[in-house]
Amino acid sequence: MNEPTDKKPNFFQRHKVDWVLAIILLIALGLYGYGTWKTGSANDFYTSAITSMTQSFKNFWYASFDPAGYITVDKPPVALWFMAISAKILGVSNFSVVLPSVLFGVGSVYLMYRLVTPYFGRFAGRIAALVMTITPIVVADSRTNNMDATLIYFLLLAIWMLQKSINKHNMYWLIGSFATIGFAFNIKMLQAFMIIPAMLIFYWLASNDSWKKKIGKLSLATIALVVFTLSWPLSVDMTSANNRPYEGGSQHNSVLELAFGYNGTQRLLGQTTGTGGAFKGMGNNSSKGSNQPGGNTKSNSNNKMMPPSGKKGNFNPSKNMKSRGNFPGGNHRGGMKMNGKGGMGGAGGAFNIGTAGPLRLFQSALGPQISWLLPFSIIGMIAAFIGFADPKRKWYQLTTRQKHTVLWTGWLVPVYGFFSVASFFHPYYTIMLAPAIAALAGLGLAAMLDLFKRFGLNNYKAYFLPLAIVVTAGLQAWYVSSYYAWLSVLILVVAVLASILLLVFKAKPAGKAIVIVGLLSIAVAPSFWSLTPTLAKESAAIPTAGPDLLTSGGNNSGGIGNGTVNTKLLNYLTKHQGNAKYLFATADSGTAAPYIIKTKKAVMAMGGFNGTDPAMTLSKFKQLVKSGQVKYYLDEGKSGSTNSTIVNWIKKHAKKVSASEYGGSTSTTTSSSNSMTFTMKKGASAKMAKPSGKQSMNMGGGPSNMSNGTLYDLSSIY
Repeated sequence: MNEPTDKKPNFFQRHKVDWVLAIILLIALGLYGYGTWKTGSANDFYTSAITSMTQSFKNFWYASFDPAGYITVDKPPVALWFMAISAKILGVSNFSVVLPSVLFGVGSVYLMYRLVTPYFGRFAGRIAALVMTITPIVVADSRTNNMDATLIYFLLLAIWMLQKSINKHNMYWLIGSFATIGFAFNIKMLQAFMIIPAMLIFYWLASNDSWKKKIGKLSLATIALVVFTLSWPLSVDMTSANNRPYEGGSQHNSVLELAFGYNGTQRLLGQTTGTGGAFKGMGNNSSKGSNQPGGNTKSNSNNKMMPPSGKKGNFNPSKNMKSRGNFPGGNHRGGMKMNGKGGMGGAGGAFNIGTAGPLRLFQSALGPQISWLLPFSIIGMIAAFIGFADPKRKWYQLTTRQKHTVLWTGWLVPVYGFFSVASFFHPYYTIMLAPAIAALAGLGLAAMLDLFKRFGLNNYKAYFLPLAIVVTAGLQAWYVSSYYAWLSVLILVVAVLASILLLVFKAKPAGKAIVIVGLLSIAVAPSFWSLTPTLAKESAAIPTAGPDLLTSGGNNSGGIGNGTVNTKLLNYLTKHQGNAKYLFATADSGTAAPYIIKTKKAVMAMGGFNGTDPAMTLSKFKQLVKSGQVKYYLDEGKSGSTNSTIVNWIKKHAKKVSASEYGGSTSTTTSSSNSMTFTMKKGASAKMAKPSGKQSMNMGGGPSNMSNGTLYDLSSIY
């Protein structure tokens, strides 16, 4: 007989810890965080800003790219605030600037569980969390200092507040939810607004208030949205231009212009600023076009795109090359096989986004980053609307579960639609789809299992689960086929057999084991793809996932101390800087960033990110030179800059510094592993090989060993 005890329940007993969730969170932490302290790489455009932001509150508030507060990055500051705080505490390093993204990524996995479990059960919540964890682009993006992982976390937090407002009939949670969206606007601008339609529809359907109260509460929530959205932009735009940095990415020094232009309509219709020209139809990467490198792209005198700034290539593609199409994954070193004519492609660049249309997200350019389980989620969504219906109600009288399915469908559909037609985005932006895919996979699987158990083979509702497995496996087999033909066949065979056996052994004990086998068959490939950034210790400016990372040693484009820094040139500039405010001036951020990161000194990126921001005038520049604030200009021969008048004036009046004075023009850099051997024969196709010490080129943003820069001594003018 057990004796009574006064022992109090421990923490785990009181809080009912879900150990499966705990394991999933540990997996997420490992995938997102492991090796980030060893990568030697991150987005140096943002790392430069973080370095500058740790030096003064003014730089911190405006997200200044350089320590002198000359120009900002082309995004709002909120995500960078978290990174700058981390860097201030831990010191500027790859680990410190990436740590917030890692933590927000893990936090998003937890929120997926919390958002799905209360309405669809613990099993569905676990599946949603797991799918979020192993989505390849989520892993790749959460290992960088880009803004997307931070954005996703706050969008999910807004959804959590929205659910809470309905459950508790509390208007303040509703206001907090929309205020959080406004806060998220200042992470990545209009991208945060993509889920507002879903929130409005869900609140209208799920709230028990009268329509008058709904309108009243939503009006107050909208006011909160507007206030939190505009608070930072207006604080910038209403400040005198003389008292703040130039707003990078804008043409008229305005945050609101940046939000609705470069970071707004241009994302949908095509980029017309920040490139030196308009680039319509960027999304069409047919074999007749070229897949351009990712990163800070520039144009040369022939209006051809050059490798990312600060990571210059040393290979000029032959006119005899032709793209045969993208590997699945869309980010093979070069983004394509090459055979015949055409341009070279970069790794996962802004242009490697497939052909616009309703099936773009299933194409090989984007699909292997985000769409592994998209068919499963779509079929699961349909099954959920059917399976969670109440037969006693009319079709439009939705149950609670159906309403929550509407919420995630409302997230999926407009975001899917945007990426289907948009002209200007990077592949890693598709992380916006990950929460909806994960949630619909979790709740959809719960619905399909329930329908499979409840209905016989004479009812179509029993076929959702085997159909979802087979269709999803077919897509995955196609993605895998260019890499591992045997795995492609195995996935398809196992999935088809499992689906057939599911129907044969439907009512028998073996059915459960067969379901597990079928689900595992469609989990293996995305799980492996999600592992590749971690195995390759990848932390790239343009994050991608896929086996190419393993064969190329990782992208590692643009990292701390890993860009093009000519140490002999740097020593010369440091020695002769004197009292000048800037170490030197140059055309764009790609050249400036590595020097800022390495020295923590001010370097003027005259035209901002791509050298095309009209932040400087000739008269202003003359004043800076005359007052001794700028003594040197480093010209790397990049055209397409809006500052050509200034550059021409420099070339006409300033004295060239002989390369022999600082030891020659060859850069002393840490070579990126993106270099690849390129074997060329006349009339033959170009073939990729693993990195070697032979003649190489840089794909997708690796720094080269050569610098064509010319240094000008501006102090010789006056």
